[in-house]
Amino acid sequence: MPQYKRITGMPDVLFDDQPYWRFILSKIQETADLFGYRRLDIPLLEQANLFVRGVGEGTDIVEKEMYIFEDRDGDQLALRPEFTAGIMRAYIENGMHTLPTPLRVWTTGPLFRHERSQAGRYRQHTQFDIEVIGEIDPVVDVEVINVAWYLFASLGLSGLRLYINSTGCPVCKPAYVQKLVDHFSPFTDKLPPDDQMRLRKNPLRILDSKEEVTQPLLKHAPHITDHLCPECNEHFAKLKHYLDTIDRPYTVDYRIVRGLDYYTKTVFEIKADGLGSQNTICGGGRYDRLVEELGGPPTPSIGFGSGIERYVLAMRHLGIEPPAEPLPRVTVSYLGEVAKLEAIKVIDTLHQANIGAQLTPGDRSLKAQLKAANRLNVAFALILGEDEVKLNKVTVRDMSNSRQTTVVLDKIVDWLKERL
Repeated sequence: MPQYKRITGMPDVLFDDQPYWRFILSKIQETADLFGYRRLDIPLLEQANLFVRGVGEGTDIVEKEMYIFEDRDGDQLALRPEFTAGIMRAYIENGMHTLPTPLRVWTTGPLFRHERSQAGRYRQHTQFDIEVIGEIDPVVDVEVINVAWYLFASLGLSGLRLYINSTGCPVCKPAYVQKLVDHFSPFTDKLPPDDQMRLRKNPLRILDSKEEVTQPLLKHAPHITDHLCPECNEHFAKLKHYLDTIDRPYTVDYRIVRGLDYYTKTVFEIKADGLGSQNTICGGGRYDRLVEELGGPPTPSIGFGSGIERYVLAMRHLGIEPPAEPLPRVTVSYLGEVAKLEAIKVIDTLHQANIGAQLTPGDRSLKAQLKAANRLNVAFALILGEDEVKLNKVTVRDMSNSRQTTVVLDKIVDWLKERL
């Protein structure tokens, strides 16, 4: 028989990691509730052209990373590589522009990108995503940043650092892009192939280059914040002023452009300790023209995406222990068929009383059943034999000291609740 293995970059989340995921997802829900965001879920599959149109043809996602296939109806589909384009499609298709604005939504789930796997970054990864739809006021930009900041603080992450920039708008961005092209064009033949492609198809992306050869040229590249139109300049000035008002520290990083074409004005990243050189834990920004680009009405919006696997990595590195999983505190053991039938009734009674309990199946010896209970680290093991069934009683073993007592079956729920 062939031995099947998981697909590269698509990890299994095993038992040891599950407490982290439970804790993180609970904190995500608490944070979303605190800020008044509502959950919206979208399909894993979308029309491939949605991302080509929304994300942009010159992006790494579209050029290299999307999982695209033709289904049996001949349609070109893609596993979602990011959330925003799909959420905007849902916003338009479901007539959500009629809802009160700004519309605050959040979601979480798997995304798929065929990229090089590295620590905390996989081809299938799970993101927490926030979107605020229908508001241009930069005070909303600060709110979105704060959602991420509050979440990471609640998880115990340390060394949080906020980096911001403005990526302009269609009024001022084209002139800046031309200045960028003019700056790099004399050195085109020295650029690596990927950066040559970026310069040709999406010049802003060259600012995000990690290529060693390109770094010296980036030091002297023009800054977009020196070439903003009055509207974008005012928006960026207000963003900084509002961040100063709440004493949220930040650094203006002129190289932040983010990897997607739809961004306008505000872009930001948050970095955290515990992630090594790949220390960006959150990135997002404003996309005021995306809804219109996808066929909806003009709708300013802002959001971010953040990978949950990276939260786990950072928490482990920093030694942050999540709460233990709420495993069952009681087992029910039995000897003989008559006792087994009674054990089935008892376990059902315990579950209905909301007492975490497990039946030890398989007709094993009592010694084996108690050994299994010990491995589960339960507080009490209930033992039923024919004598207990006849007397309508159950023997209870305290697993911490092996002491045993007898309790009337009808009283076992109350007895356990007093002690658990």
